[in-house]
Amino acid sequence: MAQWFAAKAAAGSALVFFRMGDFFEMFHDDAEAASEALGLALTHRGEHQGRPIRMCGVPAHSHEAYLARLIRRGFRVAICEQVETPEEAKARRAPTIRREIVRIVTPGTATEEALLDAARPTWLLAVVKGGAAWLDVTTGLFFTQATTDPAGLIARLDPSEILAEEALQIENAVVCISPRDAPARLATALGVASLEGFGSFGDAEIAAAAMAVEYVRAVNNGALPRLSPPVAEGAKGVLLLDAATRRSLDILEGPRGASLLAAVDRTLTGAGARELSARLASPLDDLAAIRARHEAVAELHEDSHRRGAIRSALKGAPDMARALARISLERFFPRDLGAIRDGLQRAARLAAAMEAAAPALLAQAIAPLSALPDTAAELLRGLASELPVRLDDGSVIAAGYDGELDALRRLRDDARGAIAAMQLDLAQAWGVAALKIRHHQQLGYLAEVPAAAGEKLLRGAPPKAVGDLAPIHRQSMANAHRFTCTALANLDRRLSEAGDQAGKRERLVIAHLRQIILAEAEAIAAAAREMAAVDVLAASAELATEGAWCRPELTERPDFAIEAGRHPVVEAALRKARGPGFVPNDCDLSPGHRLCLLTGPNMAGKSTWLRQNALMVILAQAGLFLPAAAARIGLVDRLFSRVGASDDLAGGRSTFMVEMTETAAILNLAGPRSLVVLDEVGRGTATWDGLAIATAVLEALHDRIRCRTLFATHFHELTVMANRLPEMRLAAMQVREWRGEVIFQHSVAAGAAEKSWGVHVAKLAGVPSPVLKRAAAVLASLEDRSREAADPLTSEMPLFAPAYAAPENPVLDALAKLDPDKLSPREAQDALYNLKALAAGTEAL
Repeated sequence: MAQWFAAKAAAGSALVFFRMGDFFEMFHDDAEAASEALGLALTHRGEHQGRPIRMCGVPAHSHEAYLARLIRRGFRVAICEQVETPEEAKARRAPTIRREIVRIVTPGTATEEALLDAARPTWLLAVVKGGAAWLDVTTGLFFTQATTDPAGLIARLDPSEILAEEALQIENAVVCISPRDAPARLATALGVASLEGFGSFGDAEIAAAAMAVEYVRAVNNGALPRLSPPVAEGAKGVLLLDAATRRSLDILEGPRGASLLAAVDRTLTGAGARELSARLASPLDDLAAIRARHEAVAELHEDSHRRGAIRSALKGAPDMARALARISLERFFPRDLGAIRDGLQRAARLAAAMEAAAPALLAQAIAPLSALPDTAAELLRGLASELPVRLDDGSVIAAGYDGELDALRRLRDDARGAIAAMQLDLAQAWGVAALKIRHHQQLGYLAEVPAAAGEKLLRGAPPKAVGDLAPIHRQSMANAHRFTCTALANLDRRLSEAGDQAGKRERLVIAHLRQIILAEAEAIAAAAREMAAVDVLAASAELATEGAWCRPELTERPDFAIEAGRHPVVEAALRKARGPGFVPNDCDLSPGHRLCLLTGPNMAGKSTWLRQNALMVILAQAGLFLPAAAARIGLVDRLFSRVGASDDLAGGRSTFMVEMTETAAILNLAGPRSLVVLDEVGRGTATWDGLAIATAVLEALHDRIRCRTLFATHFHELTVMANRLPEMRLAAMQVREWRGEVIFQHSVAAGAAEKSWGVHVAKLAGVPSPVLKRAAAVLASLEDRSREAADPLTSEMPLFAPAYAAPENPVLDALAKLDPDKLSPREAQDALYNLKALAAGTEAL
C-alpha cells in the first residue's frame, strides 16, 4: 500500500491501475469510481487508518477493454506495472516487487487499437492565448495555427483531449502551462537544431506546440512517438466555418448517426475514413487544389477498371500509420509488424493500379507508394506468415531468416521431443502405464500418475526406479499425484534454457526488424498518407457513380447555380428506409439575384433546402462531386449557417439570445465571398421586434455585406422588400390544398407563399379539433383587423396575408356544393355522413 500511495501521488487525478500478479487492482476512491463506471464488485481487504481498504480489479490479460470504457467516460488512467521479477526482488532482499508508473493513458494520447476509433483521428489540442497546436499521436500528424477563436477550432477538430492555459477557462480542458524555452524544447523533441526548416511559426503557436509535446512526453514516462514536422495551418487556404455552422449542418456527427460524413463515406480503410473526415471538416479555399481533387475523382469516375483495381488493392489494407506509432513507442504487437509488411505490399499494388494515370494527384502518389520494395521484401522474409497475438508467444520470426534462432529452436524442439521419450522411460521404470508428463507454471515439468498408482509410489519405489529415475513427491490432488526425479529435473532445465535462449534471440531479431522500420519511418508514413488520399478519391468516384452525382464547376466569380440539387443526408435516409424519392430543387444566387428570400409553411422542406445548398459548398470545396444535375459555384471563403433553434441553459442564454449572438457574428465577419444561410431570424421575440430585426439584417446583407444569402422567414411582410432591393428574389415552398387537406410538395418555385398554413401543421401534430376550430376563427378575425387597420406600417406590410378567409358555416358551404340529381345512392350516403361529421366538428378544416 505504501507503493500505491506513492503511485497515486504521482498520478494525481488519474485512476491508478496497480499491477498485482495477474490483475490490475484499484484502491480507495479510485476503486469506488472504477466500480461505478465499470460495474465491478467493490470489495474490502485490510485496513488503513482504522478504515477498510476499498478495492476492485480487472484481469491484466483483458485490461484494455476496461481501459477503453474508462477513457470513453473521460477518465485518465495511470498504469503502474511490476518492473522486476520476484527473483530479482529476492536477489536484492526487497520485501516487495518494485512497481512504477510506466505511462498515463488519456483520451488524446491512447495508442492501443481497442481504445481508438479506426475512422476518427485522435487529436490532442493545446491552446494558449493567440495560438493553438494539435497532434495525433497515433499517426504523427502535427499542426499549428495562430487563432483568437478556440471555440471554432474545437468545433472543427472535435479533439479527444484539450490542454489549455487556466486563464482561457475552456470547458473540460486539462489545465497546463507552456514550458520555458519552448522553441528549444520543441526543436529537441523533433530532433532538429532549429524550427526554421519547417516554416514560419508565431510565438503563440510554438508555445502551444511545446505544451502538447511535453504533455505527451510526460504521460508516456519520457518517451515520444514519431511526430511529423509541424505544419502551420495559417499558410493553408481553408474554408472558414464557425462552431454554430458546424452544429447546424451535422457535418461529422448528427442525430441518430445521420451526418454528412456517414452519408458520403465509401472509403475502405480506417486511414481513408479519417482523411475524408478531415477534408469535410476543413474544405479548401484554394481553387487549384480543389480542381486537382476534382480532376482525380473525374478520372476514376470515368475509368471503372482503374477504380476497381484501386479499391481492390485498398480493401482490407492495414492501418500503417497507427501501427508505426505503436512501433515507435515500443508498445507494439506482432500484428503491428505485420501491418507494415502487408501495408507496403498493398501500397505497391496500389501504385501498379495507378500506372500511367494522368491526373496530378494520382501520378504524384505512385512514387511514395512504391518507394520501399527492399523494406517490404525484408519484412516479408523475416516475419512469419501467421503471427501470434503477443511477442512473448514466440514464432514471430519466420524459419530460415536467422540461422542462430533456427538452431536454438531445433534444440528447444528436440528437447520437447525428449519429453515423450522421458515419459516412456518413467512409465516403464515406475510401472505406471497411465503416467503423463505435464508442465506446471511454477513447478516446471512433473510426472502425473493416477491416485492409486501414486499411493503405491509413496509407499515405496519399484525396483527399476533408482538413481536418476527415483520418484520425488511434489504435489497431491484429489485424483492424482505429481512426482519428479533427477532425470526429469535435468531435462526441464535444459528445455527451459533452450526456450529462454530462443526467446532472447527472437527478441533481438524483432528489435532488428523494428530498427529497419523506424529507419524508413518517414517514407512509410508518406506511403500511408498517399493510401488514405487515394482511398478518398476512389471512394468519391464510387459515390458519384452510384448516386449520379456531378462534377461541380468552381470559379473565382461569385456564382452559385445548382440544378436539381438534393440533400445528401436526407436522400440517403430515404433510400435506406425505402421511402419516397427525394424531390430535387434548383438554387441560383449568382450576381443579379444573390439574395433569396424563402417563404413557406413548416414541414414543407425549407430547412432541408437551406442546409443542402450549404452542404454543396462543403462537398465541392472538399473535393467531392455533388448530388445535383449540374453545379457552378464561386469560391466561398466563409460559410455561415444558422438553421434551427436551441438555447444555452448552461451559459444562461435563451434561444433568442443565442440566435442574436450567432447573427451578430455573421454580420461582423461575413464578406462579399461568403455564403450566408439564415432561418427565421427574429422569431424568438415580439412580432414587431422580430420583424424589425429581420428587416435590418436583410438590408445589411444586401446593401453592406453584399454576399450570397439564403434567408428563410415566416414574416411574409418582408416580401415587399423585393421592390426596393434589386438583387433580392423571392422563392416559396410549394403547397397544394386538396379537399381540406394540405399536401407539401417539397419543391421550390419563384414567388411568395400565400400563407403559413400554421393551423394545418398544428392539425398534423395532433392538436385537438376544438382548439383548431378556435384558432381558425381567431386567425380570420386577425386577418380582417389587419386589412382594416389604419396604421401605415400595417397597411404597407400587413401582418397576415389577406388571401385566406375561413367559411362561416362549413355545413352550409358543403351542402351548397352538392347536386342531389347527380349523386348515386352510395355517394348520397357518404355526403350525408360527411355533413354529420362537419356539424359535429370532427371533419378536417
